[in-house]
Order: sequence, then structure tokens, then C-alpha cells
Amino acid sequence: MQLLAALSLLIWLYLCFAHGRFWSSTPELPAALPLEFPAVDIVVPARDEAATIAPVIASLLAQNYAGATRVILVDDGSADGTAALAGSAPNLLILLAAPKPREWSGKLWALAQGIAASSAPLLLFTDADIVHAPEHLAALVARAMQPRVDMVSEMVRLNCASLAERALVPAFVYFFQMLYPFARVNAPRSRAAAAAGGTVLIRREALERVGGIAAIKHALIDDVSLAKAVKAQGPIFLGHSGLAVSIRAYPAVADVWRMISRTAFTQLRYSGLILALTLAGLALVWLVPVGSMLFARGWTALAGLAAFLLAAVSYLPTLRRYGRSPLWAAALPAIALFYMSATLSSALNHWFGRGASWKNRAYGA
Repeated sequence: MQLLAALSLLIWLYLCFAHGRFWSSTPELPAALPLEFPAVDIVVPARDEAATIAPVIASLLAQNYAGATRVILVDDGSADGTAALAGSAPNLLILLAAPKPREWSGKLWALAQGIAASSAPLLLFTDADIVHAPEHLAALVARAMQPRVDMVSEMVRLNCASLAERALVPAFVYFFQMLYPFARVNAPRSRAAAAAGGTVLIRREALERVGGIAAIKHALIDDVSLAKAVKAQGPIFLGHSGLAVSIRAYPAVADVWRMISRTAFTQLRYSGLILALTLAGLALVWLVPVGSMLFARGWTALAGLAAFLLAAVSYLPTLRRYGRSPLWAAALPAIALFYMSATLSSALNHWFGRGASWKNRAYGA
């Protein structure tokens, strides 16, 4: 226990002081006007999004952007009338997706068809559950122009209304920042690369340079895969958004569980060894400090307390972003245990042949 407590404290000292300031919950993309206004095609892949599609499309059609824009909605086999609820406008194109080839993930197949129907030098990929403030597109283009980057992505503000969301969603954002420190992603010399798939503005030339969306056609974690491909040849930007909000609801704990377990094992490359090492590492980071505080004495207990406090304090900026009480920081080890359990469930689903599933579409075991 002494060794584990000391190691856990050292890890937290590294995370807080040398891990790209992941805890700061920055940067946030401000509202801004670009120096020029190139044409932008906005591609929205959608499958059974009747509950959200109308306000999403309306927000995209209402962008205060001086350049030419077109919204391309790709209805990927919806059974709930998604396309009919999207409305109509001169700059709205609705496509019905062709049947998905076996080797493609659903979202990327829909994106590919939207890209094929587009011609603008800039492409915005956005999910069918994200509502955009009128100045959002201009802010994205401004960031792409100065300083110049090939791709701009944002972690939009996630829905945080139900008890399950208030307890678990801020931690999702916090863990994402820990896994992919935004400062390192944005540093051209760092190998770290990531994106948040809800909002991705990319230069057409950069997408073509990496082989188009077909280069990652099999990816379930498509945003990170695309970011890695693009950053290998040019700079990217990842930040938080105060100008876009996800309206997808996760009303119950089970809904958040399914969201995590859907692709968690994919993130670990379907490796039992990586899973075991990951769970052991997470236990060292999150559970050992609590165990040391409760069951050890002397400096071992103090080391556990110090690690626990570092973790709690590092969570505060994310809690502030979501308007949550700082008292939630004390629950972070329990929340981490929930995420660990969902990750193990993801692996068990894979091993028992259930594989990944989303919107009534299975992706194999």
C-alpha cells in the first residue's frame, strides 16, 4: 500500500503539473469574424434523429456568415421521418443515403455521400443533435484562417439536464481532456491528435491529402482517426465551444452506460492486454488514493489524501464549465469506477459476440 500510494501521488503530480494543463478546460473558441469568407458546405449525417433534426437544421440555415453556405443533410436509412422533419430551404440539400457497404461505419458512409455532393473549399461536419449559435460558423472559419490550421474541432457543450447527465457528463469531458490534452493536440510538434466529432471544420485540400474520408472508412472512433491523419500533414485545433450545444438527452444512467460501452473497447484496439493495463492504471489513479485514505496510516494516508485532493481540484474547472457544484469533485473516484465498469462491459460485449451497436445498426463482434 505504501508503494502504491506513493506511485499514485507521483502520477497525480505529473498529471497536474506536466500533462498539458488538461484540467484547465481551455481553450474556448470565441465569437469572431474571419478576414475572408470562403464558401462552406455543411454536411449533417442523420439516422433516426426526428427528435432533434428540425432545430439543428434551422440553426445551420440561420448562420450569420457572409460567404456562401449550403447544408447537406444525408438521411442514413432513417425510419422515423427524419428527412421530412428537416424542412426546406434554397440552400438545403437532402440526400437519401445508399445502402451501407459492409466495410464502412454508418456515419462515415453518410459523410462520404455528403462530401461527394459538395464543392466548397471548406467542409463542416456536424452531428444531427447539435444546435449552433448564429455566429458559430464565422468563428470556426476565423480560427481556421488565423493562425492557419487544416482542421478545427470543438467539444460542444453537452446536454446536462437529467440527474444522470449532471453526475456523469462533466466527467466524460474531463476524462476526454485527460486522454487528449488540448494544448498538446494544438501544438504542431506534439504527436497528440484528437477531435470531437460533433463539430469538425476541415479544408477540402487537407481531406483530399489524407485520402478522403474513405481512408478511415472502417473507424468507429472516426473523429480521432481523422485528426491523426490530418495532423500527420498539417496543424489542427481542438477547443471547447460556447457557441454550440448538443441537445441529445441521456435521461438515465443506463443511457450513459451504453454511450460509453459502445466504443470503449475499440479505443483500446480490442486488446485484452491493453484493457488489463488500462484498468490497473485507472485503479492506481482513482482507487488507490481513496483506499490509502481509508485504510492506511501515517504518510501513506497523507499521500492518498494529497492525490485525492489533486484529483478533486483538477476537476473544478470542468465543473464550473457545466455549472455544477464543486462538491461533485469528491465523487470523482466513484464516477471513474462507473466508467471503468462500462469499459469492461464494452470488452465483454465484444468477446461474447455482441459487438458495437448504434441506431439499430450492429458493427460486428
